[in-house]
Amino acid sequence: MSTSTTTVQAWPAASVLDGAYKKASWHLIPFIFVCYLFNYLDRVNVGFAKLEMLDALKLSNTVYGLGAGIFFIGYVLSGVPSNLILHKIGARRWISVMMVAWGALSAAMLFVATPTSFYVLRFFTGVAEAGFFPGMVLYFTHWFPTQKRGQVMALFMSAIPISGLIGGPLSGWMLSHFSSGQGGMAGWQWLFLLQGLPTVVLGVCVYFYLNDGIAQARWLSGEEKNAMQAALAADEQQRAATSNVGQSFGAVLRNGSVWMLGVIYFCIQMGVYAINFWLPSIIKSLGFESAVTVGWLSAIPYLAAAVFMVWAGRSADKRRERRFHVSLPMVMGLIGLMMAANFSSNALIVMIGLSMATMGALAALAQFWSLPAAFLGSAAAAGGLALINSLGQIAGFVSPFLVGWIKDATNSTDVALYILSSVLLLGAILVLRIPAKLVNR
Repeated sequence: MSTSTTTVQAWPAASVLDGAYKKASWHLIPFIFVCYLFNYLDRVNVGFAKLEMLDALKLSNTVYGLGAGIFFIGYVLSGVPSNLILHKIGARRWISVMMVAWGALSAAMLFVATPTSFYVLRFFTGVAEAGFFPGMVLYFTHWFPTQKRGQVMALFMSAIPISGLIGGPLSGWMLSHFSSGQGGMAGWQWLFLLQGLPTVVLGVCVYFYLNDGIAQARWLSGEEKNAMQAALAADEQQRAATSNVGQSFGAVLRNGSVWMLGVIYFCIQMGVYAINFWLPSIIKSLGFESAVTVGWLSAIPYLAAAVFMVWAGRSADKRRERRFHVSLPMVMGLIGLMMAANFSSNALIVMIGLSMATMGALAALAQFWSLPAAFLGSAAAAGGLALINSLGQIAGFVSPFLVGWIKDATNSTDVALYILSSVLLLGAILVLRIPAKLVNR
């Protein structure tokens, strides 16, 4: 009799919590997904603009690689301060400001005429965008406990492959449609304008749509708010019991585990950014001259990655296992890059290799964020997540510049793909050095 009573009493609480998570997921993730989709389009559309911009402005691959990468110098320098501001004034206000600023700067790329203007605009776009992604990771920690974040992060970060899936054909169509110079602008200029302005509009919408936390969410009932806040409190208590990271930013800076996570994230991003910035060029080098064809073929690896990312997120949450869900996709990514390098004259094998590389690198990227979020306490998360993200984003400078320099020197990207494969292997090994008890929840 007592067992039956306990079951009846426990069930409503679980039911309320599950319902609250479903509400929060449907209210937050689709909108934030669209914001991140345009965030990524604005960051990497220079890879498609390159197909015309370099010839039009007489720029070398080295100049392009430096310009694509200098974005991340501004990004790295501003990442931690930006996230600390977000933590202080709230996500709704600061994310709105960031999106309006980087959308306007991205659209202003249409005015690029010299290497210097290219470098300057890319740098300040990186400064404006720096806090968005770590801010979103921090934002999700205010809504979902550790055991829910694998799938949440996978759904959120599937915006990366979807941006490639949509952005490839869309960018190819824009370059082709505006090739006759409508309005006195080239196709690559229209591309920057039409992909930058929607971000400005979304930035304004953020201010009116997002809530800074559970307490401000009018679309949740009081019972649902209490259930979610209790779950977060229990998660924080469990994290405090296992974490070796102090709660101040100074303690974060002194902790070796945080710096190792930054190195792991750097290794993952080396592969991701090589794909993002050079995928259209690699496909074009296979003999496909049409921008539209390149765009559609570029969508194939991203479609495969979108499906694989969501599957990996569900698998990680179901099994409460985090390390192998990061390291194994990294190994998959390095195998794909080596296939693309070893069989560079065979278009089919290169496309299979690029698809494997994209699936592995992006799945590892999404699942990685379950690692630091699992043991960084709420007080340390703002600075810690931004620091890890900033360390990883150094790859955004190194990777495209390295590939561009090697391509100019050897007239091929094969050597660069071998180097990037080695970096992914290093990262996969380091992931397995993390104690399972810290992250497998």
